[in-house]
Amino acid sequence: MAASNGSTDDHWRFFPYDEPYPNQAEAMSRIAEALGAERNVLLEGAPGTGKTLSALVPALEHAREEDKTVVITTNVHQQMRQFVADARAITRTEPIRAVVFKGKSSMCHIDVDYRECQTLRDTTRDLVEKQEEVAELKRREQDLLDDLREGSDGAADARQAVMDELESLESEVEAFESANVCDHYRANLTRDTGTFFSWLFDDVRTPEDVYDYADREGLCGYELLKEGMEGVDLVVCNYHHLLDPLIREQFFRWLGRDPEDVITVFDEAHNVESAARDHATRTLTENTLASALSELEEVDDSRADAAENVLGAFHDALRETYDDALAFGEREQVGENWYDLSISNPDRRDDLTMAFLDRYEGPGISTEVELALQLGKHLDEEYEEQYKRGETTSRKECQTLGAAAFVDAWMDEGSDLGQHPMCSVRRDSGTDDLYGRAELYTCIPRAVTRELFDEVSATVLMSATLRPFDVTRDVLGLEDPETMAYGLAYPEENRRTLAVDVPPLFSSERNDPETQALVADTLRDVLRFTPGNTLCFFPSYAEAERYYERLRGEGVETDLWLDGSDVDTEATRRTFVASDDGALFTSLWGTLSEGVSFDGDDARTVAVVGVPYPHLSERMEAVQDAYGRAYPGSEAGWRYGVEIPTIRKTRQALGRVIRSPDDFGVRLLLDRRYTRESRDMGRYGVRGSFPTEERTEFVDVAPEKAKFAMLNFFTDHDAYVGEPPRP
Repeated sequence: MAASNGSTDDHWRFFPYDEPYPNQAEAMSRIAEALGAERNVLLEGAPGTGKTLSALVPALEHAREEDKTVVITTNVHQQMRQFVADARAITRTEPIRAVVFKGKSSMCHIDVDYRECQTLRDTTRDLVEKQEEVAELKRREQDLLDDLREGSDGAADARQAVMDELESLESEVEAFESANVCDHYRANLTRDTGTFFSWLFDDVRTPEDVYDYADREGLCGYELLKEGMEGVDLVVCNYHHLLDPLIREQFFRWLGRDPEDVITVFDEAHNVESAARDHATRTLTENTLASALSELEEVDDSRADAAENVLGAFHDALRETYDDALAFGEREQVGENWYDLSISNPDRRDDLTMAFLDRYEGPGISTEVELALQLGKHLDEEYEEQYKRGETTSRKECQTLGAAAFVDAWMDEGSDLGQHPMCSVRRDSGTDDLYGRAELYTCIPRAVTRELFDEVSATVLMSATLRPFDVTRDVLGLEDPETMAYGLAYPEENRRTLAVDVPPLFSSERNDPETQALVADTLRDVLRFTPGNTLCFFPSYAEAERYYERLRGEGVETDLWLDGSDVDTEATRRTFVASDDGALFTSLWGTLSEGVSFDGDDARTVAVVGVPYPHLSERMEAVQDAYGRAYPGSEAGWRYGVEIPTIRKTRQALGRVIRSPDDFGVRLLLDRRYTRESRDMGRYGVRGSFPTEERTEFVDVAPEKAKFAMLNFFTDHDAYVGEPPRP
């Protein structure tokens, strides 16, 4: 930011451009003040308004002054690329040491899992250290031999002691000949890697850049990145490096920072709730239980009987539970995806727990689970040593340890607020048999997120759809965050938002022939009067396919594309944006509704058909119930669990068009629940759930009038090539 804007060059030294976007300078100043006070920040900003730099500039400045590290994270690949571009722009203004970090699985040159990698690393380090000790002892032995030749007193005894130690060490090194080691990591330890680090910090390198460099040089790029992270200014990474407590602990250790010396920045932060829920949820399959029981049959240990007793009872209870839960004819409906079964009860523990208690016979579940955990840890250490010694070609996982840990959590936490016991089944593609899974589904993820936000220096959470802030605050467990919202600062005349008064598309109404005909006619008009591409979002892929097939069958002139759960979405997107008169039909719960830009002519119109409530399921009901109990006396269950996530999805979809100050387009909401009439529809009227400045732009139109509103708007912007279409 230029000094003429009223700020010193030093304060804005990390800002890489001459002028900020509208409101960006204010946002940066407020974030700087919040970080200085170690307050968390909730920042909502429309697409293309510079949210990333609004957070990064003051965060990097504060980190430089206070000797901290900034970690910026996202779960969207396109945003990861944008972070790299912004970081590179910053380095042109103020050099920073930045690392872009990915997990081991995407950077490993020999394709081993995380546990195997850990063992290989430890074994390789031990080997290299012993080889270095051997080399040092040989040098020492040669020096003592020279002393002996010169007649030095005591040289003979000292040399003999060194030779004895050398013989012992050489025997240990010889034993490593059959051990499993990693040649790439050995190269890290035995070669000069200074050139790599000079290259790494000469610019902002992507993980792909690092992988290619390391592959050419025979090095391990993943371990070099970990080594190079200590004390850097900025790290770009994925959500799981922060949301998984065990990974986070290691991650901060690699940074060489205590948590209070880390500033975290979350992009697309409306996704943090669901990501944290996934990280907190625990599962145990019937196959893992069976493997644990097979493992125990081979163990000669007094604790094995206790472990087999308790895990066998849980295994049998799981089979009994899903057999009883499957209704007549339901077994045949189960495919290769997990199929949820209801096992919860309002007045007692879940069916699986009750079946487990009924089947278990022994001195006590907690006692025998503790013995199983002890044995599991012992076996896991033994497998580690076997792999190190080269006795096995892969690092065995201890199934007993994983199963016992799950049963322990199931009995201890299964009835806690926010934990919902689940049972699912799926069909084995090889045998066609069913097998089950127990799951502790985490409904309220704030136990995961609050711990993170409490321990770091401060966090900035940013998104185009964070409001209402009170819901975000409660769901994530934030204490008194600084909140700021900046809407579309682009010219209002460049956009038109139409609330189209088609009948409310409740699931019970979607099959009505007259309603379908009206929606199809409206969409036909939308496609015809859009001078370019149109995005059409529906509550599900099935609804998208319904109208895609209908319009295609009616021979509309626009090119049509259909997205789906079994479609290569990225390939479909590429061919769609290459068109100049196309329409893409997709689900609002798919991958194209957020984190993907459709700039300029890529899409001039976006239409959201219906109110895309998430699929009603036991999980969704459990989330509603948990929030309702956590915040009694309110509509929190419905509001936190259903209404707000749905409106955020809708707002994300609307944000796919109008991505820059010069961009223009039309956004349509096809459902009466978006119109003013929705005020009389109770909780199902959603217009009031949009931020005030957004809903004031909604223009209610009848379905047959939408084409006129679009014609007028696009004519005003000279968007039609040649004569505009006739209404």
